[in-house]
Amino acid sequence: MYGTIAKMRVKPGMQEGFMAWAASTIGAARSVPGHVETLVYQSDADPNLLTVVVIFEDRESYHDNAASPEQNAEFLKMMQFLAAEPEWNDGEIIWRG
Repeated sequence: MYGTIAKMRVKPGMQEGFMAWAASTIGAARSVPGHVETLVYQSDADPNLLTVVVIFEDRESYHDNAASPEQNAEFLKMMQFLAAEPEWNDGEIIWRG
C-alpha cells in the first residue's frame, strides 16, 4: 500500500466549510481506483491543525489519482479553506495492524 500524510492549517472559522467539502470529497473518493481509506485528524491542542491520511492500494494508483485533473480541481477547492499549502509526506505503507 502507498499513501500520504498531510499536515494542514485551516483558516480560522473555516472548519465547518472544510469538513463539508471533505465529506463530499472523501465520499466521492470511494470510487477512485485503488483508494482504500482517508482519515482526517483534528489536533486537540490546535483545532485549526489537521492531519490527513490517504491510503491507496499501490503507488501507481496514488500517483494516477494525484495527477488527474479531477484531483487537481479538488485540491484548488480545498485551498480556499487553508491558510497555506499542506505539508505532504508520501510513502510506502510498510505495516498495517
